Amino acid sequence: MTVRVAGVSKRVLRNCTFELPGGGVTALVGANGAGKTTLLNVLAGHLTADSGHVAVAGRVAFVAQDKPMYKGFTPLDVLRFGGHMNKVWDEYKAHSWLHRYKVPLKRRCGELSAGQRAHVAFALALGSRPDVLLLDEPLSELDPLARRRVVRDLLAEVADTGMTLLYSTHVVAELGGVADRLLLLSNGKLIVDGDTDELLGQHVEITGPAADQPPVRGDVVLARHYDRQSTFLVRCQGEAVAEEPWSARPVTLEELVVAHLEAVA
Repeated sequence: MTVRVAGVSKRVLRNCTFELPGGGVTALVGANGAGKTTLLNVLAGHLTADSGHVAVAGRVAFVAQDKPMYKGFTPLDVLRFGGHMNKVWDEYKAHSWLHRYKVPLKRRCGELSAGQRAHVAFALALGSRPDVLLLDEPLSELDPLARRRVVRDLLAEVADTGMTLLYSTHVVAELGGVADRLLLLSNGKLIVDGDTDELLGQHVEITGPAADQPPVRGDVVLARHYDRQSTFLVRCQGEAVAEEPWSARPVTLEELVVAHLEAVA
């Protein structure tokens, strides 16, 4: 395992435990204040856990949500700084990222757009050739088209290098087809942890006449009742077979996440 977290508590985080294999993409999801940034800072070594144990194998790079950098530096200055500060440094990879996104190399960072500064932070992180890349709301300053392109390029980096990518987001709609694994935080507690395909296979929405319980075996994540109809999101034990007058349908990852968050709200 590349990342091991056992019983970690810090600020809002409460007894957080999980493991991440190498070479995968994990989405860290939760509402604002759920503990995502705190957890990433603990993994990056910027914060020390109050209790528990953290082990991260290899080199770690962290792109913070505010992407701090010296405003008087140019992107070239930032990369030179990165070359001096990192024992392993890939100048070509860092420059290639800036060239790909047409970031002005000699303009001061204080004069760049928020999206351009984000790309400087990405270039600095990738130039260090990390084994584990931690991203805190990395796409918030980019337009939708740029977000899709960045995600595609980051997935290519994971495939080419075998690095482990853990990124936090509250835009659940962006997770489809991207994340291999889901970590869902609510009020500092890890409430869902698993392979995204397996989680989607386990959850089903059951709809039928008004009832207290669904007609399938499993844990009811969320129930909604109306005058003549009930809808249950169920984490099933085995295949969910719903007979008339009931119907069953698979759920999207966004529906799964929202239901679990609503259930503990």
